[in-house]
Amino acid sequence: MQDMQSENAVIELNRAHLWQIALFSLNNTSTNLYLAMMGYVSYYANGIAGLSVVVISFILTGMRIFDGVTDPVIGYVIDKTNGRFGKFRPFMISGYVLLAGSSLVLFFTTHLVPAFFRIPYFIAVYSVYIIGYTFQTAVVKSGQSVITNDVKQRPMITFFDSTFIMLAHGLTAFYVSVYLIRKYGNFNSRALFEEFVITVVVLSGICTALAVIGIWGKDNSRYFQLDKKNNIHFRDYWQIMKHNKPIRMLVIAAASNKFASMVYSNSTVLVMLFGILMNNYPLAGIIGVIVGIPNLGIIYLGIRYAKKVGQKKAMVVSTWFAIAFQAVMMYMMLFTDLTKVSLAEINGITIAFLLVFALLNGVKSITNNIVVPMIADCTDYEYTLSGHFVPGIMGALFSFIDKSFSALGTGFVGIALSMTGYAKVFPQVGDALTPQLKYMTVFFYCVIPILGWFVTIFIMRFYRLDKKAMSILYTKKGQKE
Repeated sequence: MQDMQSENAVIELNRAHLWQIALFSLNNTSTNLYLAMMGYVSYYANGIAGLSVVVISFILTGMRIFDGVTDPVIGYVIDKTNGRFGKFRPFMISGYVLLAGSSLVLFFTTHLVPAFFRIPYFIAVYSVYIIGYTFQTAVVKSGQSVITNDVKQRPMITFFDSTFIMLAHGLTAFYVSVYLIRKYGNFNSRALFEEFVITVVVLSGICTALAVIGIWGKDNSRYFQLDKKNNIHFRDYWQIMKHNKPIRMLVIAAASNKFASMVYSNSTVLVMLFGILMNNYPLAGIIGVIVGIPNLGIIYLGIRYAKKVGQKKAMVVSTWFAIAFQAVMMYMMLFTDLTKVSLAEINGITIAFLLVFALLNGVKSITNNIVVPMIADCTDYEYTLSGHFVPGIMGALFSFIDKSFSALGTGFVGIALSMTGYAKVFPQVGDALTPQLKYMTVFFYCVIPILGWFVTIFIMRFYRLDKKAMSILYTKKGQKE
């Protein structure tokens, strides 16, 4: 790095209470509850609203890109906001209201409108959902910049994010596979989705309220009005991307991770794995609960490691472990009979599968979620370069590219399935396992993430904000690569 002086670029230490970090992380949990629910929207749109697999895939891909496009606008507004209720809380609350209202309308009314009007109606309501989602997720990426800038505390953001997101997605899978499917039989039930959306709206509301409490003491000008001129403009997006190499490298690595994640965690892929290949769909939820405590242990060890060696190295190491465990999982899916995995009769295959599944999901949680506090590192780096404190723009730049690339994940699954005989309906629980379906499941669940993680490791070679570089940011006025 070469020195670059900036008269205002003096970063003062800002620490948080542990409970503030924990509660604010529930804002991310709130949006992930909606994300987990919307993972099943294709089943509603296909089985109840009557839209084809290809149409749904294109709509959801387009909406995800629209989600990314809205991020720069919301990020810009966040950086310009400094009102009576702070910079972040208004967006958290407004985002939740839009999410709750649009989700209820979507699942309760789409199937009731005339068939010729159903597609534009679905797109219109889903667009409102996207705007609300952007409001709240923009705060996820930017709000943690004011929670703490202590490099030893920031890994705790990853710990709580990983823990709560794991619980959100794990308990949602359990709720769907064990409770809702058992109660309603299959995904072709309107009542299933009506009960589902009400549950999510209530739980996410509680999470949002607690997150507002968590950031309350930090959401004031003392912590974010560092840039006195506040003269940032839309044209500065390009300048930031041009001179801030760490954020460029981070968004590329995270986009690769997210694409892989959107494929292997797709609800249809999980139905193919647990409901067809393993022929025991309730395991999708039950196993998630069983491996929850081991996952927490792995995440805890990963965070301790990040505190010791820095977030960059922790991300790289956890990604290598993810590749190794995913390769073992691929071998098991190809060459063992996973229908023998049973919690009623514990055997060698069951123990091996649970062990690999726990290790894999633990390291995946680290590599997927450690990018959030790393955005804050890039925000601090930008401040030392230009004197601008722009957490909204930094988070928006990240989200825009991240969502635009990850949008391809949902469309990729739908289009690939349509080319293998599933153009009209998605694979359902209990479908017969064919060799083609088996190899498609392995491709989605194992091959795609392994390729994505190799891209991440390669790109992180060019990300320079390691532990040593971050310590320099707080001891010198300005640094530039």
